[in-house]
Amino acid sequence: MSALERPFDALPSSGQSANRSSPPAGLRALCRAFWSHRGLIRQMGYREVVGRYKGSIFGLLWSFANPLFMLAVYTFAFAYIFKVAPNGPATTGRDMIEFALFAFAGMILFNMFTEVLTRATLCIVQNASYVKKVVFPLEIFPIVYLVAAFTHAVISTLLLAVAAWVLHGTVSWTLFLAPLAIIPMLLMSLGFAWFLTSLSVYLRDMSQVVGIVLPMLMYLSPVFYSMKTAQAVRPALASLMRLNPLSVPLEDFRACVL
Repeated sequence: MSALERPFDALPSSGQSANRSSPPAGLRALCRAFWSHRGLIRQMGYREVVGRYKGSIFGLLWSFANPLFMLAVYTFAFAYIFKVAPNGPATTGRDMIEFALFAFAGMILFNMFTEVLTRATLCIVQNASYVKKVVFPLEIFPIVYLVAAFTHAVISTLLLAVAAWVLHGTVSWTLFLAPLAIIPMLLMSLGFAWFLTSLSVYLRDMSQVVGIVLPMLMYLSPVFYSMKTAQAVRPALASLMRLNPLSVPLEDFRACVL
């Protein structure tokens, strides 16, 4: 039986346990809970990544194809239609391609954040069988989605590094500092995901609310522009945007990979 079809034999059914265990309280208890359920997290994370493409012709290759197509779309849109560069109007074709990579770098982390929050609002509803029939550690659902989203972000980052190498002829050593920018985004995504997961149990409208807020947040975050550009165009607005918790990780990640 494959890992995608294997049942969770290690988990007791609700009839085998009189009481559902309380969720871990405190950072240390939470870390211990994650460590004790590491096998389950690994198995479910694998299912999220591989199972998404189960039955498709190209299978896991879509994990590489999707960001590659996205990079091609950004290059065409910004380089050949809007003709913009990271710091103003583009004057050369190289400037246009630079902006495509600039925007793609911003979208890598933002897409990871978006995927985790979007899935978190529906995870209890979509996995009701686990909640009702099995004594299941509910707190691991968001981290499973985070593992899957992080995997796709790593693949996209590798493609971005290859594109930067083709454009510049080299890859900056600061690429190895990218984890320092990704870790805060991972922790922030997980925190928001836990909050939305618990809230969506009582407010089923959260998935619709998040679907509205996230596109707005994309344009209020330095995804398609830098904070330096925002400061030059709208200084007062740029000061307000610095309160956005996504701003610093996005800017730092882009500075590392480009």
